[in-house]
Amino acid sequence: MSFTAYLWTLFTSAFVSSTVLPGGSEALVVYGMHEFQTQLWVVVFVATAGNTLGALVTYGMGRLIPNKKQEVRSLELLKKYGPITLFFSWVPVVGDGFCLGAGWLRINFWLSFVLILIGKFARYLVLAAVSLQIFPVFNT
Repeated sequence: MSFTAYLWTLFTSAFVSSTVLPGGSEALVVYGMHEFQTQLWVVVFVATAGNTLGALVTYGMGRLIPNKKQEVRSLELLKKYGPITLFFSWVPVVGDGFCLGAGWLRINFWLSFVLILIGKFARYLVLAAVSLQIFPVFNT
């Protein structure tokens, strides 16, 4: 697979996995670190961009279409701790609920964007670091 095709696949996977649709981009990130060793930062940035944009779509859904069937636990945590919970939007199951709830509660878009972006970037950075330690062959 060419690097460009891989990046589009990674972006799409990261985007979809950060919406209310099921998916996962972690395996593609690990694959990219092995296959394209000189482009590790590009892999992390593309995954972060796709995942962040997907989360913003979920935020927008919450803002435009208030959903009374939102995940109650996510909404309770969001009300209790406020926008900082969006830093944890990468957490499986409840993370999408945080983004949806933030839109529904009309939390400031730019604050939401920054916190989601930082959380998603940290997630892929940790994934890259852990993968490089587990698979030291990537470090060559």
